Amino acid sequence: MKKTQQEKYEAFNALHQRQETFLIPNPWNGGTARILEALGFEALATTSAGLAFALGCRDSAAALSREAVLENAREIVAATDLPVSADLEGGFGRSPQSCVDTIRLAASVGLVGGSIEDATGDATDPIFDFDLAVERIRAAAEASRNLPFLLTARAENFLHGRPDLDDTIRRLQAFEEVGADVLYAPGLPDLEAIRRVCAAVSKPVNVVMGLSGKRYSLSELQDAGVKRISVGGSFARAALGAMIRAATEIRDHGTFDYADDALPDAEASGYMAQGKTEQRFGAGVLWPGS
Repeated sequence: MKKTQQEKYEAFNALHQRQETFLIPNPWNGGTARILEALGFEALATTSAGLAFALGCRDSAAALSREAVLENAREIVAATDLPVSADLEGGFGRSPQSCVDTIRLAASVGLVGGSIEDATGDATDPIFDFDLAVERIRAAAEASRNLPFLLTARAENFLHGRPDLDDTIRRLQAFEEVGADVLYAPGLPDLEAIRRVCAAVSKPVNVVMGLSGKRYSLSELQDAGVKRISVGGSFARAALGAMIRAATEIRDHGTFDYADDALPDAEASGYMAQGKTEQRFGAGVLWPGS
């Protein structure tokens, strides 16, 4: 029997309360979600980059609509019995009310968590002013309070040419104060910066690995105080890398040795089955309540 949304939320919350650090990899569709569940992971998170690449566009705030992001999340939720959190970009609007609407819609498709960031999507003014950024997280936290939903608040300075650790910590502390459940500052430059962030707040901290820059092991990050480790769009890029190597081989050499490393059809089919009832994904599927 599939778990209810409330049961998934309780399991997700428990992961954040236990002593050990946990991994939350990022599938980009229902099939990759099923594989990650079968491999034993305990929770999943969507990836805007992985979705953007699958749709043939760049990973940017302008490229993905709220409807596209939530439809992708709905597909992933339907494919797995694990708790799923979503990359909800900047809430798909400047106002605090847009964040409220996004959180409520996210919960309506079965998500039990999601992140709101303080990036504007405007290259000329990439980060929301401090007060507005805090009000947006306050509104999102209030919207999630009576829902089975954990809110992650993201401070994006380091991804947008503003390597100001003090301001990043100030923002995370303010986000914590107004009700965020998890804190996240992607792009931190080193383990010492990660350690400083974790020491400066009391709520769980998420760190992303597998991207460019320095990489640290799970044990190193756990020792630094990290509670949750995601991989962003790096799994999607790893899959694209394998496809490009295969395509380059057949184009340049006329050989097909890439097939030696390909997942066997029977194994792929086994991951997709996993004892679950077949479900129809993609266009034309009605959202809950529609």
